[in-house]
Amino acid sequence: MAVSESSLPVAALCWRDGCLQILDQTLLPAAEQWVALHDAASAAGAIGRLAIRGAPNIGITAAYAMAMQTALTPDDPAVAEAGRVLCAARPTAVNLAWAVARMQTAILAVDVAERPAVARAEAEAIHAAEDAASAAIALLGADLLAGSRRILTHCNTGTLACGGTGSALAVVSELAQRGPISVLSCETRPLLQGARLTIWELRRGAIPHELLVDGAAAGLIRRGEVDAVIVGCDRVAANGDAANKVGTYAHALAAHAAGIPFVVAGPTSTIDASIATGEEIVIEERDADEVRHAGGALLTSPDTPCRNPAFDVTPAELITALVTERGVASPPTRESVLGLLATPFGQRRDA
Repeated sequence: MAVSESSLPVAALCWRDGCLQILDQTLLPAAEQWVALHDAASAAGAIGRLAIRGAPNIGITAAYAMAMQTALTPDDPAVAEAGRVLCAARPTAVNLAWAVARMQTAILAVDVAERPAVARAEAEAIHAAEDAASAAIALLGADLLAGSRRILTHCNTGTLACGGTGSALAVVSELAQRGPISVLSCETRPLLQGARLTIWELRRGAIPHELLVDGAAAGLIRRGEVDAVIVGCDRVAANGDAANKVGTYAHALAAHAAGIPFVVAGPTSTIDASIATGEEIVIEERDADEVRHAGGALLTSPDTPCRNPAFDVTPAELITALVTERGVASPPTRESVLGLLATPFGQRRDA
């Protein structure tokens, strides 16, 4: 019996048979292939090659990786080394280091014999918290953007990137349940996460959508064809500056010029209170071949020098609101952002 795309569940990872299974996102949408991860090294490799991606899901993966590694080697040096290997996989998304630090604290607090069970429970708690955060973000973001029907987004921020139904794309999904909307998805060069992954999720959600090249977004915004822009985030500084997939800053500038909302959505695990501004965020530079190629085809001379920053930083003054599971910072400032971190989940704070 044929199954429609919209009826198929979307998942990025699951715990099964004592290991973490991930959907290899480098193969989507052409193939849906699950890969088993068994330890910190295999998880770090999957994170580095973007088989699993999205700041929250990187954190969840790191948590399970620490649990798997602890089941194999629970002594102090092994726990420290597992954390080092995982944190080195990708530098920009703070969720990775956040999850590793939380796991190490829980693991090292108990005797060696207890560590595997404690690590597994802590990883599951992190996963559950990220799922709950997604549900709250969806509701708060949809309330904020009520009345916006033409939404532009960048990169991928759904289940493939986050716990639950996502961050920015969770808001989009909630808006679609409340009334008719249409989504403009930027392709997101160089690795086309928008074209490959966001469209894949929008199709399954039966949400009307169109794909556009990244460079077309500003012109459409200026022409009045977009009501709001919503994106995710990989790290938010204490003052509200937000790092996200490269190309985001240009959309923020266009939205500001047009006077439409530019909203950033993400769990509080993405806020890094240890850095004052976005100037301190380390921007990952990836392999030049990602720019030279698209879909396996060479686009230019094979020795063309390239720059390939994976992220850019949008200043807080261009952000209309930061939507988290603990409330909305609108506009994001040091006071409002740190206030979110101080608010217990379930006690909404808006500023």
